[in-house]
Amino acid sequence: MSKIEREFGWQYDLPSPNTGCNLAPVTAKIYPPPNHVDDFYLEIPRTPLRPRGLLLLLGSAMLCITITGVPFLAFDDPTWFFALDIRIFALLALILGAIYVGIPAIRLDLEMPRCEPVRFNRFRRKVYFYQYRSEQTHPFGRKNWGIKPVSYNWDDLTAEAYRTYVPLGYGGLKERIMLSVKSPETNAIIDRLFLCDDIEQGKHYWAVARAYMERGPEALPDFVHPPRDWNEFPNPGPWENAFHRNPFDRLAPKVQWPADMDLESRTALNQGDPA
Repeated sequence: MSKIEREFGWQYDLPSPNTGCNLAPVTAKIYPPPNHVDDFYLEIPRTPLRPRGLLLLLGSAMLCITITGVPFLAFDDPTWFFALDIRIFALLALILGAIYVGIPAIRLDLEMPRCEPVRFNRFRRKVYFYQYRSEQTHPFGRKNWGIKPVSYNWDDLTAEAYRTYVPLGYGGLKERIMLSVKSPETNAIIDRLFLCDDIEQGKHYWAVARAYMERGPEALPDFVHPPRDWNEFPNPGPWENAFHRNPFDRLAPKVQWPADMDLESRTALNQGDPA
């Protein structure tokens, strides 16, 4: 068995999928709560892109700087282009930055769905991810961009807590909970998917999923906050509970599962289906 590889910033693993779970009372106050719970599946929301519109504005600003800066550098003094001049590197930096940073940022903000839900099906023992994929090195590509839902066996998941410090304006602390998928034969990681950008919130989500997969909906508390439809803009209400009040959220694509995966993830095994 090979050693499991971790990404930079790994702190520890959360309890394994089939470890017993007693939910703490605070779990009922989790926000946003699960989208849906019934006898067949549990759906938990993921919101990896916040605040919406920031990448669009930054990417657009980078393109504007490039559009105005390249002609200025190119025609200010045409002779510099034929000599080793620092302006050559500035020109290349502008162009490459616009292509490999600005354009991917704009695409992410415009194409990423409002929510990337995860469905836990307790009868099939599988987890379904409504997953958006992107590849910064191919900013104009189609093959590696877009919604590419995947499903994995519940028993092959590991929840990992990450904490890193980066030079950001709010202190530099960045947290996240990732779900890694290992091959049962080699123990190698074959995929790693985002769950939550807050360790404490991620712990509650993971505890809810474990309790649900072990004992069903009866094991879950009555959540304080009601579930929401992420495809709809909310009605007026308390500002502190207001997701999607950002106008850029209205531009985001709605969640639309592929028909076959949608049906499979919401139902139990049919008679004659392989286990």
